[in-house]
Amino acid sequence: MIVRPKASVFDILFAVRGSIAGRVAWRCLFITALACLIVFTGDFHLETMTHFGAAPFGLIGIAISIFMSFRNSAAYDRWWEGRKQWGELLVQVRSLCRELSDLDAETKKRIFMPLIAYAKALSARLRGEDEIAAARPWDVAVSPGPNVSDAILRQIGTELIALNTSGKLSDWRYSSAAIRMNGISSVQAACERIKATPLPFAYTLLIHRTVYLFCVLLPFALAPQLGWGTPVIVAFISYTFFGLDAIGDDLAEPFAVADNSLPITSLGRVLEREVMSFLEMTPLPEELQPVGYVLS
Repeated sequence: MIVRPKASVFDILFAVRGSIAGRVAWRCLFITALACLIVFTGDFHLETMTHFGAAPFGLIGIAISIFMSFRNSAAYDRWWEGRKQWGELLVQVRSLCRELSDLDAETKKRIFMPLIAYAKALSARLRGEDEIAAARPWDVAVSPGPNVSDAILRQIGTELIALNTSGKLSDWRYSSAAIRMNGISSVQAACERIKATPLPFAYTLLIHRTVYLFCVLLPFALAPQLGWGTPVIVAFISYTFFGLDAIGDDLAEPFAVADNSLPITSLGRVLEREVMSFLEMTPLPEELQPVGYVLS
């Protein structure tokens, strides 16, 4: 996720790090170079283009803008839903810690340390990384399987059942803790649903193709009227469309490793620090900071 201080006018106009400009620069340069070539050679006397002029492209541009708005709105809903789920995970873990705060230190450690491993494993699962390797530093014994994160939750559940059976945890407190564990499991299910259900590919493909075709043909329509002003206008329009397209791609995959994806590594560190603080473990790991204005 891009994190920048309040931007000045200079930053708004010229900032590159932490912006989408670097990712779409080559596409914008290609379209701008094409526009320069068309103006330079005077090769814009295509009867169809000259006849239609720029008006049809204005209508097409409005239509594309509406379609991209719908797509980016759907992508942002996915991004925001993912963020809410990770916030809910933190709420459930905090609540579980408070409800079981009177247990002895060793018991609390057996319950809550695996929760840190769970957050790390879930982050790795959502990003297609090694769940076991992510959980291993937290001394959680899990075997390879289709869902390591859920296996860690089952271990915690088994510990809670043992406490209830031995009388260390009353029935009503066990029931409350089980509700928290179900909430944590629901967070994982929601995140897996987001990851496993992408935006319809045909819709995304249509947007990509239309944007590219529009930007490539636009110089032919503008050159007869604007001359050397065409590359400037085309560069601005292509940057806007390609930039919105790239941002939509990032938002549609909220758990990926991209500039505009969710900082689930950082969110996992927040959970890690809070659980360790609850267990009075020191020193606490440092909070993750943006690198090049990007928080992972």
